[in-house]
Amino acid sequence: MSERQHKKKHGQEPVAGALSLVVCPSPHDLSVLMACVAGIMVVVLWVHWPALSTQALSFDDSEYMTQNRLVQQPGWGSARRFLSEVLEPSTVHGYYQPLTMITLMLDYAAGGRPDQLRPFHRTSLLLHVANTVLVVVLLYQLFGHALAAAAVGLLFGVHPMTVETIVWVGERKTVLAAFFALLSLVAYVRYTRSGGWMVYGMCLGAFVLALMSKPTATPLAACMLLLDCWPLRRVNRWSDLKGRVVLEKIPLLIIALISAYITYESQKRTAVTVLPGASGHKPLLLVLCHNIVFYLWHVVWPVNLSSHYPPPYPMNLRDGNVLAGVIGTALLIPLLLVSLRWTRAFLVGWLYFFVAIFPTLGVIGFTNVIAADKFAYLPSIGLMLPMVYVLSKAWGASRGLNLTLSRAGIVGTVAIAAVLLGFGTRAYLAKWTDTETLFRYMVSRSPQAAAPNIYLGLTLHRQGKYDEAIAYHRTAIEAAPAYHGSYFNLGNSLMAKGEVDDAIGWYKRALNVKADFADGHNNLGNAWLHKGDRAAAKKHYLEAIDIDSDFADAHYNLANVLRDEGRTEEAIWHYQETVRINPDEARAHKNLGIVLARQGDIVGAVYHYCEALRCRPDWWAVANSLAWIYATSADLRLQDPVEAIRWAQHAARFTGRQRPEVLGTLAVAYGEGGQRQLARQTAEEAIQLAIRLGRPQLVDDIRARMGKYFPGGSIPASPARQSP
Repeated sequence: MSERQHKKKHGQEPVAGALSLVVCPSPHDLSVLMACVAGIMVVVLWVHWPALSTQALSFDDSEYMTQNRLVQQPGWGSARRFLSEVLEPSTVHGYYQPLTMITLMLDYAAGGRPDQLRPFHRTSLLLHVANTVLVVVLLYQLFGHALAAAAVGLLFGVHPMTVETIVWVGERKTVLAAFFALLSLVAYVRYTRSGGWMVYGMCLGAFVLALMSKPTATPLAACMLLLDCWPLRRVNRWSDLKGRVVLEKIPLLIIALISAYITYESQKRTAVTVLPGASGHKPLLLVLCHNIVFYLWHVVWPVNLSSHYPPPYPMNLRDGNVLAGVIGTALLIPLLLVSLRWTRAFLVGWLYFFVAIFPTLGVIGFTNVIAADKFAYLPSIGLMLPMVYVLSKAWGASRGLNLTLSRAGIVGTVAIAAVLLGFGTRAYLAKWTDTETLFRYMVSRSPQAAAPNIYLGLTLHRQGKYDEAIAYHRTAIEAAPAYHGSYFNLGNSLMAKGEVDDAIGWYKRALNVKADFADGHNNLGNAWLHKGDRAAAKKHYLEAIDIDSDFADAHYNLANVLRDEGRTEEAIWHYQETVRINPDEARAHKNLGIVLARQGDIVGAVYHYCEALRCRPDWWAVANSLAWIYATSADLRLQDPVEAIRWAQHAARFTGRQRPEVLGTLAVAYGEGGQRQLARQTAEEAIQLAIRLGRPQLVDDIRARMGKYFPGGSIPASPARQSP
């Protein structure tokens, strides 16, 4: 029996050329591989380059960045919180993902902001380029064919389905987890060839880091076992599933089980989980069949992509997509089984994809979509395996002129596919230009889906387009009448239009759906306060605080009411609670400073004025008050003409020297600092401005204050300003 016949008998067919699964490439292969990798990096960067300029914020970016206090306070303290909050993350609803949050925090420290997303996109793009390189390296390790690995890696790198993992800030978790998972796979393949506990440790460590980025990497150990079956050839019969092949997976499986427990618990405690068979759960078999065909179709024909694919309705065979999924699955599975007569490539590749994507297939419900492009990012490796196999076989399948023509055809086909995919990627990136453009596109794809209508309505509300926002809020209510947030959003837009009574009605409907809705109580309190009903406002603020004792806005609003009622001590306590919960709440710091100053606690007032200015450096009125205290305080601890001048100049700069009261404070500060000439000039400037603005009382006040620094009790008029 020949070697080829022996391998075929035992299911070990050779894969084009040198499938010896060498550990280190030859110098020639290495040079080819490096040249391919360099070219792929350039192409992937060029195709995705417009991502750096996109400014769209998607569904959960508020939790991941725009309203995440820890991300916006970079430092060891925030990092420790991300790492230590395992079962109940406090700033992101859902599972444990500390490394993702830390990288977003670092991007924020590097200048990333809600209106400046480039630093976030830059990191995600670099991770995607690195992942593309790792895909090429992994495929080369598995098949030993540099050109085939490079071709498939290129198609992965420019595929439109990778767009949202780069331009969606919250999807940093996908590219980061994929980076570590690919490192783990590369290390694993190296370990199977050369052994060595150091390499195995790298595999294990990278797996842990992947799980700490996003737990969808959990099935990686099972995927490694599939690679053992093919193309690594470590498992050829059932008897091979013992000993080292299984034992070396045990640490990975233990880590995966721990991660699965943490993921389920953290998701259950902070978000939503729906178990199979529970009320509201979709028919599992139909969901699986739908998604099997859905992902294959989108990989092959990636048009009309979206970040929101609502579940088919109804979820039964009357829906065309569900029926297509069932028929497609019924045809696919027999074809995969029949393909075993020739190769394991197609069945193992599909099983790899299925196992890797299984946590997000809907067995446990945790999202309002049926599928998502991002879910296929890492599992797509499974689909690449048979592609590399076919390309490597086809590359050497002919001889002579036919070989040249065959290879030219392969190169041309891959090039055309890459160009088409690149155009598709650029077209999809254009949908992410800004938030309004993104959600208008999503609504156009799914007009009756609640989530896109909700977020488009919120976006339009922020732009002051209240009438248009109201229309989308109403559509969202029709689509999901059980969701309290849409009633709340509609109330907010009506409130912004001044339609207070209608707003109150919708806030009440939101609370009818969800009685323990703290935001609903808080905003209903605001509405009652607007109508002058302080008692009703206080009642709802207290309800909000009872539901969520760390609700900073409710504490702040209640403090304002108590202050106006003269209940100063209670007001101070609630202001203090506000700044304890949210140290960056500038309004609370300012109001607390005012109340403390009236109480005679000038030292406390100065501290909170400084904190208010730390949060809002442009708040000139606070800077003016602070300067006045430093200039005129009777407390020797606070007399500081230098600080008085600094803060008065700060206020003058932010007002463009167009506020006479600010210039009056600056004149006093100069006087206290012994700078008499500047004091006189600034006081004259303030007086002239006050005269032009018709504020005679302020003119008298400035002259009286300046009498301290000039003999005779008034400011001598400068010659340039004397009347003729």
